[in-house]
Amino acid sequence: MQHSILILGGTAEARALAGKLAGDPRFAVELSLAGRTSAPAEQPVPVRVGGFGGAEGLAAYLRQKGVSILIDATHPYAARISRNAAQAAEISGVPIVALRRSPWLPQSGDRWTEVESVADAVNALGPDPRKAFLTLGRQELLPFEAAPQHDYLVRSVDPVEPPLTVPNAVYLTERGPFRQADEARLLQDHRIEVIVAKNSGGPASYGKIAAARELGVEVILIRRPELPDVPSVETVEEMLAWLDHAPPLLK
Repeated sequence: MQHSILILGGTAEARALAGKLAGDPRFAVELSLAGRTSAPAEQPVPVRVGGFGGAEGLAAYLRQKGVSILIDATHPYAARISRNAAQAAEISGVPIVALRRSPWLPQSGDRWTEVESVADAVNALGPDPRKAFLTLGRQELLPFEAAPQHDYLVRSVDPVEPPLTVPNAVYLTERGPFRQADEARLLQDHRIEVIVAKNSGGPASYGKIAAARELGVEVILIRRPELPDVPSVETVEEMLAWLDHAPPLLK
């Protein structure tokens, strides 16, 4: 019997998992993307783009499509989506498992200042002008307009439109992964004094963290939000192993 899997994606792990399952005759896989990126990477399975209408809407979709397993492979900071997924699984009775990459841990030489929110990160930059590298989503940049004294280097997957209303900002539109050597060169070329980032975990964006350690650059790191308590694994390989033992849980 073939089981239906819905993957809530938007991460490299979600795409890698979908690729591993694409040829597996046991499963029919659909990948759901929020649609926040204008040109998402090509995916190896059928894709659904857009929201569901909250937990109730997702639960209705799971029932309508006869989904057997819901996999939450969203970004570690997509807390609202993860909460909706956990609630939808409870409402619908569909088993859920989360694929959550482990966070980065500080190493000797790191100069981390950990904060709870983007607003706290803005405050942590301090009153004196600094050259700051912002590696956040487009939707999270607006608070930095409250600190126009800094020079900003902003990197995002999609263009920042409209640009920030600050005197000095340079924009880079790039998609990772980013190598440590390239990140170190970028930091030196722009004379970056501080990086503002999320603790995303994984290798794709770790290059800037390693480069900051190499160069002695401070990193203001926004802590992860609290996520729902559901069964979870940390890697694609662990998820595949979980699925190998999942049939007893399925209807």
